[in-house]
Amino acid sequence: MIIPVRRFVATCALGALGVALAACGTPGTPHAARPGHPASASGSANAQPPRPPTLAPGSSGITPVFTNGPRTKDKIVSLTFDADMTANEGTRAAAGEHFDNPELIATLRAFKVPATLFMTGRWADEYPKEAKDIGQDPLFEVANHSYSHYAFTDNCYGLPIVPQERMRAEVEEAYTAFKKAGVPHAMPYFRFPGGCYDQQALRTLSAVGVTAVQWDVVSGDAFATDADAVARQVLEGVKPGSVVVMHCTRSAAPVTEQALRTIVPELRKKGFRFVKVSEMIGSATQGERHGTT
Repeated sequence: MIIPVRRFVATCALGALGVALAACGTPGTPHAARPGHPASASGSANAQPPRPPTLAPGSSGITPVFTNGPRTKDKIVSLTFDADMTANEGTRAAAGEHFDNPELIATLRAFKVPATLFMTGRWADEYPKEAKDIGQDPLFEVANHSYSHYAFTDNCYGLPIVPQERMRAEVEEAYTAFKKAGVPHAMPYFRFPGGCYDQQALRTLSAVGVTAVQWDVVSGDAFATDADAVARQVLEGVKPGSVVVMHCTRSAAPVTEQALRTIVPELRKKGFRFVKVSEMIGSATQGERHGTT
């Protein structure tokens, strides 16, 4: 999901995306089985791992939207990275353009930073070994960023548009690509390409059983050339419970890895602890049940 910082707008929530959580879904108890992995009966030899936390559906069962975790004294933050590759970019990859970023993954490992990667199915098809390596590393979790990285609304940063009748398939085909690449347990979280969505898209995806994950901090790393500026923007924006959107795409976000080398130690100095989105959503649902959000 490559977006320039100056155009940080999601269709469902103009202005601050913090209102999306209230408008489109509220924290609740975990409710949905992981897409493609129905929950098995208790005690079954083929039982799946515990279901990751998700938000309860919004009104009329609409897909819930998660923007940030609780603003509590527990200073947790989620760094999320979009592994973007649009379906029509295959010729560019064949010509040598790099849509992956192994150095960024290596830096996260060196710093021992848990992270969530929102991966397109097309990216997993192009880089299956990297997708498998990331998906099998307990430090990371893989979530869904659609198969083709086409937009789910009109006027979304020039992206091609997914017809409504193809929206569900875009999500399901991405999970199929992850499984084919060897990602064992992709998470039931979905990030709209470009961050663009509307009520129609949320209604259409309700049957898939995912929680849509947005963010409250834009890193500004898309097409950036100044790592210090990216780091500064993140450090100035992070609050307890923040979800930061960044990118794992060398060609379109070339300074992200360098920026991380400043972001991670500085946030740790401020007392922040890095968590994956699943833990952040778990904190939100637990806080809702106990009235502490």
